[in-house]
Amino acid sequence: MPSPFPGMDPYLENPILWTGFHQRLIACTCAEVNSLLPPHYVADIGERVYIVQPDRNIYPDVVVFEQPLLPTRHEQGAEGAVTAVATASDPPLVITYEPEEIREVFIEIFPVGEESRVVTIIEVLSYSNKTAGSEGRKLYKAKQREVLTSETHLIEIDLLRQGEHTVAPSQEELRKRCTWDYLVSLHRGGEGNRFEVWAITVRQRLPRIRVPLAGGDPDIVLDLQAVFNRCYDEGAYARRLDYRRDPLTPLTEEDAAWAAALLRERGLRE
Repeated sequence: MPSPFPGMDPYLENPILWTGFHQRLIACTCAEVNSLLPPHYVADIGERVYIVQPDRNIYPDVVVFEQPLLPTRHEQGAEGAVTAVATASDPPLVITYEPEEIREVFIEIFPVGEESRVVTIIEVLSYSNKTAGSEGRKLYKAKQREVLTSETHLIEIDLLRQGEHTVAPSQEELRKRCTWDYLVSLHRGGEGNRFEVWAITVRQRLPRIRVPLAGGDPDIVLDLQAVFNRCYDEGAYARRLDYRRDPLTPLTEEDAAWAAALLRERGLRE
């Protein structure tokens, strides 16, 4: 059963579901790209790995089974006798944790037999890439800057309305030209500040985008909506999403009314 929405399904922006959907979307996109590539190219999945400290509540243990004696101090009693008095500290907060390993995947296209020569990178942004001050965002932006000054083509797919603006084209420049809920950006290697952008609203299908290759080889055309539909079906999201409620990331008032009417029409909301 397909998503009731014509393009990106805003209910999939739920962080609980996003990790699995993100992985599935990368895998489906990579498979689709390989089906479109000329035989002398191949696409594969790469990954970034980094360590973060866990963000969780740590509570002190208030049950004390044994209180070790600390170094003593001496006091003189009323009759001049010297007695040893044990000093006890206030109970400390004891914290034990394991750092968390984060793995972020992306797609690389390279000529067959030349795996060190990456022609095109396709990134699907995650919440960690769009969270201000996060390690994932710092690493992503550093890689973005590096790729933009190289001969490698960069495609960035942002299907998250929440978080910091992250794709390479300037947010201010985009606002002068279009409105969007979701963005796809293509930067061709060596073309400076020139970008090809697909700006999509929640009411539109996802675009067919160009994926450039090396030299004089023509671009291939990737239908993101077809890839999304495959992911939605394979992930069984039709029976996992509760369309009776509003999406976790709110829509604008006008879009919320449109979505409610659409869901009622599909029999998914009363």
